[in-house]
Amino acid sequence: MDTKKANNIGVQNWSRVHFRGDRYNVMTSNNAESLNSLLRRQRRFPKRKSLQKGSAIIYPQMEIDKAIRESDDRRLKTKYNNAIYVIQRALALYSIEEVAFSFNGGKDSTVLLHLLRAGYYLYKSGKDHSTADPDDCAITFPMRIIYFESPSAFPEINSFTYDTATSFKLQMDIIRLDFKSGLEALLKAKPIRAIFLGVRIGDPTAVGQEQFSPSSPGWPPFMRVNPILDWSYRDIWAFLLTCKVRYCSLYDQGYTSIGSIHDTVPNALLSIGNSNNSEEKFKPAYLLPDGRLERAGRIKKYSSRPLSAISNGVKSEDPHRKCMLTASVIAVGDEILFGTVEDRLGSTLCRKLHSVGWAVSQFSVTQNDVDSVAEEVERQKSRNDMVFIFGGVGPLLSDVTVAGVAKAFGVRTAPDEEFEEYLRHLIGEKCTGDRNEMAQLPEGITELLHHEQLRVPLIKCQNVIILTATNVAELDQEWDCLIEFMSSDSHLVAVEPFVSKRLATTLSEVEAAHPLSEICIEFPDLYIGGYRESRKGPLVVTFEGKDQERINAAVEALRKKFQPESFSEIN
Repeated sequence: MDTKKANNIGVQNWSRVHFRGDRYNVMTSNNAESLNSLLRRQRRFPKRKSLQKGSAIIYPQMEIDKAIRESDDRRLKTKYNNAIYVIQRALALYSIEEVAFSFNGGKDSTVLLHLLRAGYYLYKSGKDHSTADPDDCAITFPMRIIYFESPSAFPEINSFTYDTATSFKLQMDIIRLDFKSGLEALLKAKPIRAIFLGVRIGDPTAVGQEQFSPSSPGWPPFMRVNPILDWSYRDIWAFLLTCKVRYCSLYDQGYTSIGSIHDTVPNALLSIGNSNNSEEKFKPAYLLPDGRLERAGRIKKYSSRPLSAISNGVKSEDPHRKCMLTASVIAVGDEILFGTVEDRLGSTLCRKLHSVGWAVSQFSVTQNDVDSVAEEVERQKSRNDMVFIFGGVGPLLSDVTVAGVAKAFGVRTAPDEEFEEYLRHLIGEKCTGDRNEMAQLPEGITELLHHEQLRVPLIKCQNVIILTATNVAELDQEWDCLIEFMSSDSHLVAVEPFVSKRLATTLSEVEAAHPLSEICIEFPDLYIGGYRESRKGPLVVTFEGKDQERINAAVEALRKKFQPESFSEIN
């Protein structure tokens, strides 16, 4: 289908048609889909010849390209080539009056600004670097820039944005509405059909997007163009430092991901410890060792809540009940359900959670089936603060846990470049299949929890943690690393630990039942139960809670209902 006609009918009227192999457009097809299909193949090949050092006079528009070409960072060169190609394809599809760039002053947006400058110059000049004409210096950057100014933005972000616009003589429209309303007003007033965005995989808004993606239903129709969608945190900083471009000063103060003044603080992982009581200092953002933790400085709106479960069969809003964090444990494996394998990880994990003050609300086992895993994860993630899932992780056909978690969140799985690179170092040439399949992770919600003690990083998808342990020793190691992560993630917090007491008695369950029921009603904030290790063994009564005084009071109340020698405390 002719691209001009495709634009004339409007993005809102496009739809997707699938074919075997490559995907193409018909009259009502999604033009973005064919572009993305084309890009997947063309990205593998070099787009332009490398710039020979000293072979041309370098003008401001070429400084970025020159810096990249002279760099030894092959990965950065590949990312740069891919991004430039996306930009040039967009400029071929749309006129300069029909495109705009949403600039917000952040690091990703800053990178894209300079990529657009370089990409526009190279597209407009249409020449090889070595034959650049001096008259080309007259090429300016006429693309419309839109900036959504917010009263909750950092002053440093506003200052940097306006200074950048002045320095590069940018044509900037300042919008003081929310993003959606602002876009609606802008698109009514201007003939804009496509907007360049500094979105990267891992951003909350990146789910389901490709390098060319029509706007979502309910939004004004335009094409979202994402040249740096596949760039990592490491790639962003490699570009900024290699090209020596100016960025917002907040990044030198420990901020790694900047939102509003209400939800952003310096990343604690960059804190510089000092023995004095002076103001805390932070290392610059580019020194963050693990880019997956760039959003650790975003303050999560999080509050612990009382257990929703009914303790001892009695509902109560007793003021003595302390706020607790709840977790659910899910094991995935047909072998466990068949009885072929005896699970030891589940009980071990429950004990470990209990040791840091978390209450386990449910432990379940599900079969190796994507829908079964998705159904269980979806049910548990909404009822608990955290969900821990293990089993079904790997390259086998039965390893469906990651796909099930993705389905539970309603996202697709996509290749994770950093995870794929990690796997390549781990398994080398031992992998006979497609490494890409093993690196498919839930898109837009995944955070890798990597630790030097772990052979394989843990996978965290919002409040779901995928453990890779296959035995208790590996689980012990992963748990120790999780404890370290607790200091930097508000979901993984150590809370007031449980305290307990156990009493043994030769009384029968019938004799103890009624008095114990009365104690349960009197102390609804405690977990009071009983068990026998054997039919002829003593009855053991357990008291669990967060308040030692309350437990002591419950034990004393129970003793008073029987002869003093009826119960003995056991360790």
